[in-house]
Amino acid sequence: MEKFKDPSGSPWPRGHRFADRTRANHATVHELLTAGLSRRAIGRQLRMTSRTVKLFADAATPEDLFRGQWQGRPSKLDAFKPYLDDRRNQGCTNAWTVGEEIVPLGYQGSYQRVRAYFRAKRTSPNPITARPPSPRVVAGWILRRPETLPEIDHLRLKAVLVHCPELNALTTHVRSFAQILAERQGERLPQWLDAVRRDAPQPPHPRRRHRT
Repeated sequence: MEKFKDPSGSPWPRGHRFADRTRANHATVHELLTAGLSRRAIGRQLRMTSRTVKLFADAATPEDLFRGQWQGRPSKLDAFKPYLDDRRNQGCTNAWTVGEEIVPLGYQGSYQRVRAYFRAKRTSPNPITARPPSPRVVAGWILRRPETLPEIDHLRLKAVLVHCPELNALTTHVRSFAQILAERQGERLPQWLDAVRRDAPQPPHPRRRHRT
């Protein structure tokens, strides 16, 4: 696909506003260093803090900054990382295949980001994982009618539920109860209550106190 073509090997493609600005600032700082200016003078000329000048000066390439200090900046890929993790856990490690799968779901970034994420997963001694959604977000997904839930949120919820059988059972009961209310099927309530009791977590057995 055309949007996946990126002539650079960087995880941040050409045309990305943050990446292009970083490349330009990096080049300017190194040109001024080569010209003999001190870091303090560069900071005054470019109106940068000493810490920012140090970051640019110490980075051999702009990509070192993308992978390091500013790696945590929001990315177009963030919302799709749970889906990527889920597909990788299923055994699909082909970044191109998974990249094509998330385009119809709304992904508008580059293939290079998908490939960089998979490579980091594969090579890091402490593999990175997608930031888990907050409990409030997950609760919102569960309480919404399934047919109104965007496909990407449906996939993210699926990735959460596959790792938590108790939450998966709760989701089933919540949606069944909503259906009972919407369709006014009160006769199903006893059966629904039985299913809830059956799936309810069992309380721990009290420890017996041993006499000494």
